[in-house]
Amino acid sequence: MDYFKVEDLSISFGGLKAVSNVSFSVEKNSIFSIIGPNGSGKTTIFNMISGIYKPDQGRIVFAGENLVGLTPDRVARRGVARTFQNIELFSNATVMDNLLLGRHIHMKTGVFTGAFLWGRGARAAREEIKNREIVEGIIDFLDLQSVRNNYVASLPYGKRKLVEMGRALALEPQILLLDEPSAGMNTEEKQDLNIWIKDIQAECDVTILLIEHDMNMIMGISDRIFAMNQGEKIVEGLPEEVQSHPEVIKAYLGEEH
Repeated sequence: MDYFKVEDLSISFGGLKAVSNVSFSVEKNSIFSIIGPNGSGKTTIFNMISGIYKPDQGRIVFAGENLVGLTPDRVARRGVARTFQNIELFSNATVMDNLLLGRHIHMKTGVFTGAFLWGRGARAAREEIKNREIVEGIIDFLDLQSVRNNYVASLPYGKRKLVEMGRALALEPQILLLDEPSAGMNTEEKQDLNIWIKDIQAECDVTILLIEHDMNMIMGISDRIFAMNQGEKIVEGLPEEVQSHPEVIKAYLGEEH
């Protein structure tokens, strides 16, 4: 049985076909990248996987269960977390509080209750401590110690992208969808991001689906690549196979060169 697979996925908006009959499967604990020009349907696929959009047809199967029709919170509870192309954080909350929000599906006593431990009982206090310990581990893992108490609005864009990745990790996902995680980062930050993504794959036993425009990153860390254009598949294969495919060069790499 495939660990995660998309079967004949299609969706239209106002009569315009955004994604047409897309199928692929992803092996457990691999990095599977989706590439294509802007508007090719990559983020639309992520929106269908995470439950934001419901496809017109097709199935999204994870661990033998069809995720189509589940709301985003129920998809998250199945172990699928994501980051967004446009950062979706609470700008006027601290890094710590944003990461604690990522624990919401594991909490029984609420998110922002740390200041009100009295009267909640020992069980609630233990839960609070456990969740904060997990978040502290993520802060250490992503080297966010120096900004842990800073408001997100005060952070540079690249650092905010890391915080969003940390919030997704706080869900303890089995599948992590990363939508252009290197956007807004400088060269050094991108190099660090490469290491973090590989470490997440190895140390957290997470399967990663990645959308990214930085081709050096894509070719360097992907196990398999799915290339698409205008909502349809061009080719799927190993990085070297996809990189040399003439339709990929024409549709995507040609934009870069």
